[in-house]
Amino acid sequence: MNVDAVIRLSAFFGVLVVMAMWEVAAPRRRLTVAKSPRWVANLSVVALNTVVIRLLFVSGATGMAVMSVQGGWGLLNAFDGPAWLKGLLAVVLLDLVLYLQHVMFHAVPVLWRFHMMHHADLDVDVTTGARFHPIEVVLSMGIKLATVALIGAAPAAVLAFEVLLNASSMFNHSNVRIPVAVDRALRWVVVTPDMHRIHHSILPRETNTNFGFNLPWWDRLLGTYRVDSLEGQEGMTLGLEQFRDPMRLRLGGMLALPFTGDPGGYPFGREL
Repeated sequence: MNVDAVIRLSAFFGVLVVMAMWEVAAPRRRLTVAKSPRWVANLSVVALNTVVIRLLFVSGATGMAVMSVQGGWGLLNAFDGPAWLKGLLAVVLLDLVLYLQHVMFHAVPVLWRFHMMHHADLDVDVTTGARFHPIEVVLSMGIKLATVALIGAAPAAVLAFEVLLNASSMFNHSNVRIPVAVDRALRWVVVTPDMHRIHHSILPRETNTNFGFNLPWWDRLLGTYRVDSLEGQEGMTLGLEQFRDPMRLRLGGMLALPFTGDPGGYPFGREL
């Protein structure tokens, strides 16, 4: 196992443990379904995705970054500048692409079919932040590799972005209580759990808002920001209206959703 993988896995398990403990100490919402089967299913998806990515993309995004720097590819390699500034720009640009990718997975019906596995979770907690269909993960990696090559991101910047992405995804999906005043202040610099949880509302007009994972600015700038749910944080129903049977959301059922499930009225533009 290379150093990059050790760093990513260490950060993943570290954040997972911290946020899981926080969820126990100060939960934001009462859970609606049994936690153990959900965790088994969600973490099984994480393990499956890890194997798939390692088999299909041996060197990963950092490998592409190494090739980009060596070959002088991409926007950031076209001009001189301090490494810290180029690294910061790379992280911000990668985050913007991630936001646009997320919107695209809500806008294109065939892509939504794969993304809806993430939204079908009946509760949202730290494990939801890593629950994505393997095909979505492969498509996302392809977009990430192309973006790294186009912008010419340095390997250190790509590694920092990947660690930040995994950590922030688990953080903003966590079922943790943060004082409202603190949450509102944090929303100017990072996507908070209360902000992102609205994105998992059962109502399509709320599902199609708050797309950001790391930085909250894109939602504010591009008109997809929503302050709160119509039903409030404790009152809103999470998940998708067409998938309410917990037994269907075990591992096999989850993986089959894109091929057997009804996409409903959620694709962006159908109903806001």
